[in-house]
Amino acid sequence: MDLVLAMDLKGGRVVHGKRGERSTYRPLTWGLSPSAEPVPYLESIRPALLYIADLDRITGTGSHDREIRACARMVRRCYVDRGCRAPEDLLSGENIMNIIGTETAGGDLSRYASGILSLDIRDGLVIPGNQDPHDILKEAKELPFEGCLILDLGAVGTEEGLSAERLAGYRAAYPGYLLFGGGVAGEQDLDLLAGEGFDGAVVATAVHRGHIPLDAVRRGLWS
Repeated sequence: MDLVLAMDLKGGRVVHGKRGERSTYRPLTWGLSPSAEPVPYLESIRPALLYIADLDRITGTGSHDREIRACARMVRRCYVDRGCRAPEDLLSGENIMNIIGTETAGGDLSRYASGILSLDIRDGLVIPGNQDPHDILKEAKELPFEGCLILDLGAVGTEEGLSAERLAGYRAAYPGYLLFGGGVAGEQDLDLLAGEGFDGAVVATAVHRGHIPLDAVRRGLWS
């Protein structure tokens, strides 16, 4: 199973937050990297696979395109959510795989001809329309996405753990490449995701707290 390090960018820094409450996010200065500058941060951690959320662009207050392209060149694959609102917003660049998040993508997902669809979930429902995630996953089966990411925004940074029953339901609804992020607490949750047939996990807080081995992140693989 792929193991992907998550990195949120806000105001030119790598930030850490909890439960998707973005106004409270602060530079990540307590983790494995002594610097919250994006490139030095990556030089310290050296992940193989990276997920970047450009929080400024998602909220319409700025952009980190230059930093994202620099970071993408440092990893094998870089998943990028920059708040796409239309296909023209997809970012080109070395090693970049675009994430199209339901939070900003608009109602017509068929407009997008590539990328990974991120189901941005709060309280069990896909935002902004409070839809059943299983319905969106079934719709995605018929669309040309390279895969889907289940992103539980309300669990981000909490390490509160995962539900096997819920994971099984997601996996049953979508047969393609499927990642999960949000609330992954440690090795037991990674084993659970792998056991339920997920293809990848997006992690951050548990890595910085030592609950997920750094060498696994550097390999980009959980096995």
